[in-house]
Amino acid sequence: MRSRTVGAVKVLAVSPHLDDAAFSVGGTLASLAAAGHQVTVATCFTASVPDPAGFALACQLDKGLPADVDYLALRRAEDTAAMAELGATRVYLGLPEAPHRGYTSAADLFAGVHEGDDVWRSLVAALDGYDADLWLAPQALGGHVDHLQVLRAVAAVERPVLWWRDSPYVLRDPGAVPGPDLPSGLAEVALPQDLHRRADACACYTTQLGFQFGGPDAMRAALAGLPEVLMAGERAREVVSALG
Repeated sequence: MRSRTVGAVKVLAVSPHLDDAAFSVGGTLASLAAAGHQVTVATCFTASVPDPAGFALACQLDKGLPADVDYLALRRAEDTAAMAELGATRVYLGLPEAPHRGYTSAADLFAGVHEGDDVWRSLVAALDGYDADLWLAPQALGGHVDHLQVLRAVAAVERPVLWWRDSPYVLRDPGAVPGPDLPSGLAEVALPQDLHRRADACACYTTQLGFQFGGPDAMRAALAGLPEVLMAGERAREVVSALG
């Protein structure tokens, strides 16, 4: 039997970085917000770190940003504009990105979580108090350590979750497998997606577009052919069914 249609629900998307939610499920979030649902994006790794060095510094220098620029402050400003495009409220959990937790190269980011890197526990503590009817979070396709940590944390808090395919990683490797903490028993669900609004939101992340896609036009072309596929367990499917 189909569940009854409900009114506005609280939606919480848990984004590893300042762009992941928009790149991966921006169309879904925009459509949910336009339908009157309360959409919040909680981005996990948003902390500014004074005087970055080593690989952390290289991550901004290779994008043409000088050493004295607060890279994360710049990215938070981009995210503010992107969330306005999507109609979402932004929350920053203020944890440090992997290059500030001892990961020393681009290869290291995709070589597995370091022993002793228990930032997922801090994420569990930060997320456990959130009251949302429907959650969205990454499957950790591509294996970026920050995405793996978010997957582990969201799986641990046991909420009704729609698990998204991580973009742009799924563009680079359509056969990428999820992280090991993805729950079993998932099935695909369909929700409306405003892909034009997604592209407009993603265009706000100007520091990332060249690195991730090759520029804004290439981003729009790449994402135009990428539908947002969401996987859900039984509890999340019940919520989606009740949306009507």
